[in-house]
Amino acid sequence: MIRSLFSAPKFRTLVSYTRSHIQHRKFHTNLLAMASHDAQFKSAKEKLGTLKEDPGNMAKLQLYALFKQASIGDCNAKKPSMVDFVGKAKYDAWNKLKGMSHDEAQLNYIKTVNELVAAEAPAKTEHSGSTGNYKFLIVECKDSIFKITFNRPNKRNAITIDMYYEIINALQEATTADCSIAVVTGAGEYYCSGNDLNNFANVAPENISAMAENASVILGKFVGAIIDFPKPLIALVNGPAVGISVTALGLFDAVYASDKATFHTPFSSLGQSPEGCSSYVFPKIMGTAKASEILLFNKKLTAKEAFERNLVTEVIPHGSFVEETEAKMKLFASFPPQSMKFSKVLCRNNEKELLYRVDENERKLLVERWQSKECADAIMAFFQRSSKM
Repeated sequence: MIRSLFSAPKFRTLVSYTRSHIQHRKFHTNLLAMASHDAQFKSAKEKLGTLKEDPGNMAKLQLYALFKQASIGDCNAKKPSMVDFVGKAKYDAWNKLKGMSHDEAQLNYIKTVNELVAAEAPAKTEHSGSTGNYKFLIVECKDSIFKITFNRPNKRNAITIDMYYEIINALQEATTADCSIAVVTGAGEYYCSGNDLNNFANVAPENISAMAENASVILGKFVGAIIDFPKPLIALVNGPAVGISVTALGLFDAVYASDKATFHTPFSSLGQSPEGCSSYVFPKIMGTAKASEILLFNKKLTAKEAFERNLVTEVIPHGSFVEETEAKMKLFASFPPQSMKFSKVLCRNNEKELLYRVDENERKLLVERWQSKECADAIMAFFQRSSKM
């Protein structure tokens, strides 16, 4: 009876109708989902334009590749030359998505944009004693302390070209402000992750030479502003420090570090060379062998190691870092300001001209390095590693 029922023409017709109905509904559901993704994809493109800060090269490469994959499919572009490291990085990022479906690429693009929008820092609030009009810094003058805080926590306080100018302006303002000392620190987990590689990435091959010369001028003004600063200049290194934010510490009058801070100058791995007068100051305070380990061989120092090598004045437990450094800064700011200024002149002026020459020589070499194939390949490799994260 059961066998005859399952072989009956009516049952076969019913099964055929049911399958057809299910397939139709599935197709209809897929169409609705695709339409929904298209709408969300369009909305994500619009949201991307509302970001207040540059999302950084890693995110931009990822978004570029996902957008191309969602819009065109597998990479069909001509492979750029090795000299065009930006174009090469874009090509490689897109090509790595080979085989990803239109739908999956759209969903990943939507997810990435939504994460960037959600992670963007809220509008900066007013701070007591705040001064000037700064976008990338929090600048305060209170209780005779002029405090400069790097304020790009979502970018690990990486320094853009505009941020360099802001730091220079802030130091000039501190020179004449009613304060006894100046303090530099970072917002968030990082002190500073060094140069934002966007400074070097978004440059056409024919403009690299002009970019290198311009960057050298800006760097010279930045280093000069620190060398010439007449009051005690103190760094409060609240977390990891990289590149120029490490090398410049040798020009500060005191450096207090959280025990979670690290100090890294990866110049060789990026095809670059030392800056911030570190080629002179680091061997002077550490000895040649220890300085070479950092400047040539990219050794990352712990706070304890930086203290042992005389780059750091004192290491303070991270849990009490803010409280202890605030107390120290208030104490220092209570000292007679003219006495501190004149004492600094005695300590620093003998080497000023030498430091200017060291900085000039370092920058001449950097202009060459920034235009070298080694540097281009290293930065491209960095972008490629970042795009995989």
